[in-house]
Amino acid sequence: MAFNLESSNVATRENRIGSITGYIGSLSDLANQSKCGTLKGCSRCFSQSSSCLSTCALNQLSAIRDVAIIHHGPAGCSVAGANAYYLDKVMARKRGVTTSTVYVGTDMNENDTIFGSAESLRKIILEVNRRYSPKAIFVSSSCATGIIGEDIDSIVDDVKTEIDVPIVAVHCEGFKSRIWATGFDISDHAVLSSIVKPPKQKRNTINFKNFYESARPEIIEMFKNFDLEPIFLYCNSTVEELSRLSESLATTCICGTLGNYLGNGLEEKYGVPYIRTINPLGIAGFEAWLREIGRVTGREAAVEKYIEEQRAVYLPQIEEIKKELKGLRAVLGMGPGYTFEVSRVLNELGIEVVWALAWHYDKKYENGDVPPSMQYLLENDVDFEASVADQQNYEVMNILNQYQPDLYLSRHPGSTVWAIKNGTPAVYVADEYMIFGYKHTLEFAQSVLDSIHNRSFEKNLARRVKLPYTDWWYQQNVDKFLEEAKTNGKVVG
Repeated sequence: MAFNLESSNVATRENRIGSITGYIGSLSDLANQSKCGTLKGCSRCFSQSSSCLSTCALNQLSAIRDVAIIHHGPAGCSVAGANAYYLDKVMARKRGVTTSTVYVGTDMNENDTIFGSAESLRKIILEVNRRYSPKAIFVSSSCATGIIGEDIDSIVDDVKTEIDVPIVAVHCEGFKSRIWATGFDISDHAVLSSIVKPPKQKRNTINFKNFYESARPEIIEMFKNFDLEPIFLYCNSTVEELSRLSESLATTCICGTLGNYLGNGLEEKYGVPYIRTINPLGIAGFEAWLREIGRVTGREAAVEKYIEEQRAVYLPQIEEIKKELKGLRAVLGMGPGYTFEVSRVLNELGIEVVWALAWHYDKKYENGDVPPSMQYLLENDVDFEASVADQQNYEVMNILNQYQPDLYLSRHPGSTVWAIKNGTPAVYVADEYMIFGYKHTLEFAQSVLDSIHNRSFEKNLARRVKLPYTDWWYQQNVDKFLEEAKTNGKVVG
């Protein structure tokens, strides 16, 4: 795919890589249709919940230290500022750094939406720059500015001569895509187009795209074995660090959905190799990931030595706990960057996946390949029921009721809570590094075992909670309803 960094806009995942939010079938069918290019998504007549791509984009950018986010929209859109405050105050303090990131909403009113507010936005940009002296300024659109056609690009271009730091228009109208992960691409595009500079010299660094760098000390120590220094993105990154991403030896990420745009963009524009393997979760993923890093950076011997040492410590413990996990049945509901990776890890641990839901699905990545997680499962004859559900909890509840699994796993607390209310033991895979490498794979297996052995909380809560999903509702047969409707002439086609 050709990256156009001259434009401030980036195509949605639906249009760019054929992503979908609706599918039901089997994993093998989903993978095969992706491979041959015939996969098409389906639409829902009812949608219970989703997320906003604007929040994804601005959360990523507001995690950068000492920048200003100017969200041009009504006051309600500034709810995303709550997470910016958390990143600014909590995550920075946890790391032991100081930051003065600013999140400003322009508070558009009815008059602004009718007559426009270009001059007000211009004054706000100049005032934010004067008052806070940020290292970069991101001016973002909103649904309101998108609907009225506010030309934020012209406004940004107009003030560039008066501001001596990078400033870029960020087009993240919430309605432009059903897939909130498009927001990750939008933030990457903003960084690539406005902050990253051509390389002056290569350094022994590796770009590591993650969410909240919770395993930072551990990963720094690990990469010391290979004479590499990780640059974590974007949480607590500095603008100066981001400007030198093109000088790294490689780019990798903890989640393919999160980092594929940045990785492919750096590779195409600056020749920085992008590590395209299954994610470093579980044994197979971690080893494949490390070996590819070793190959790309010329450190194969050091990597093999490290793998041998770690295997000796952790594999006997993992093999022992697998004996207690074998035969368990699980349902998953996560973003695609984790759903099909965690499915693989569960398979490694001897746990049967009976159904996996992905909140969206990317047919192919920017380089034209099927996502590595799907390719791996296909090549290793792993198959199970799968659907693309866009975080529709009522669909999750239907599946749990039908399959009665031993375990439900999710990366979103909302659906985890519903499973627990239903009496199903649940594991909230909140930390992105919860299954990273040998050590955390062992800890994850122990967490699963703990959830199975102690079910008192789920049982007690299920007895005391009255769910809106009744037996009558669960027993509805949609196929039968449609047949009867067609017979009676109420449905055409």
